[in-house]
Order: sequence, then structure tokens, then C-alpha cells
Amino acid sequence: VQLQASGGGLVQAGGSLRLSCAASGDVNRLGSLSWYRQSPGKSREFVARITTRAGNMEYADFVKGRFTIWWDISKSAANLEMDALSAEDTGVYYCSGGDIFRGSNVYWGQGTQVTVHW
Repeated sequence: VQLQASGGGLVQAGGSLRLSCAASGDVNRLGSLSWYRQSPGKSREFVARITTRAGNMEYADFVKGRFTIWWDISKSAANLEMDALSAEDTGVYYCSGGDIFRGSNVYWGQGTQVTVHW
């Protein structure tokens, strides 16, 4: 399975961005898609996750009510709508895929930069 992240960019505080993580290859092996981020000077942290079959969602507390994740089955992509962005949301966002046989975070896409400015 290969993951391709896209959608990052520069946005003003209070604005919105939509990230997409497109999966290719043996996508039937994907059990979940997650987004993580790494802000300057910080460790990588969990942002959101969705299971590909049941559509169960999980969010980090700091994004609840602002970010929405969903699975586009027609495109085999996990999208992350990010609203009410602040400077603290700046970082490199990575998507990862869980394999139904091998467990969580087996597959990783390249990061996409999100920069929020005042």
C-alpha cells in the first residue's frame, strides 16, 4: 500500500485547509487511516483516525470540534478538513495506514506542510 498526502499550504489564522491521503496498491488491506503532525521542536503527535470499514472516528482533544476526518471510498482517500486553524496547528502532517493483518501505522505517506500565520 502506498499513501500520498496532499493539500497542505499557507493559511491565515482562523482559516481552513483540507488535507487528503490517497491510498493505492492493495487498499483492501487498509483497516484505518490516521493523520499525525509534527510541529517545530515537538514530537510527532496523533491528530485523527478513521476505520475504513465501519467509519469509526477518533480525534485528539486539541482538534475536537475543529477538524473532521472522513473516508472517501470512491477515491480510497482519507480527508481531513481543518477549520479554525491557529498558529499552533503549524507543522508537517503525515498520514499513516493500519494493515488489517499487521496492525496500526504500518504504511506512511510523505508529509505535507501546513503553515498558519497571523
